[in-house]
Amino acid sequence: MGDHKDQPLRVGAAVRRRRRALQLTLAVVAERSGLSVPFLSQVENERARPSRPSLERIADALGTTAVELLAAADPACSVDVVRAADDDGFTPPDSRSRSVVRGHHQLHAMEFTGDHDEGREVQHRNDELMYVVDGAIEVEAEGRAHRLGRGDTLYMSGGVRHRWRATEPDTRVLVVAVADHIEALEDRHRQGA
Repeated sequence: MGDHKDQPLRVGAAVRRRRRALQLTLAVVAERSGLSVPFLSQVENERARPSRPSLERIADALGTTAVELLAAADPACSVDVVRAADDDGFTPPDSRSRSVVRGHHQLHAMEFTGDHDEGREVQHRNDELMYVVDGAIEVEAEGRAHRLGRGDTLYMSGGVRHRWRATEPDTRVLVVAVADHIEALEDRHRQGA
């Protein structure tokens, strides 16, 4: 039941990603494809499924093929179990990190195991939560060092530059973040305006 490979595909997210990568508006894609803006919006938001001819028109407008859009589509499952022993084919065999969510979703989750030392600062577009499953870590964020132990969590708003490292052997950390392809609902810089 949780096997995402047997689920129908949601092509809307693939259409949206391709359109945004090309920096096109819905109006431009509508003009190029001969389809309406409301219909394209419904497709992107998974409220309408395009017919094969409509998908081909959308693909042409985006400079790709229907086959490529389907290949980039997400499985339409609401429940997916990822087993600890699953090999997703994306994680190198000697890696000490693994994705704990399959596909291209609104949340991104990774598990890090062992000695992790990012070394360089990173900055993510959206909010992020770090949970220490075992061991301990030190996170540098906004000019402060935060020491976290087993069971501790650290939340960071999008845009916070940070780095982190494991301070004990066999540390396990779960990092859950709003995916970078998701646009924040509000602009934090305009809150005071």
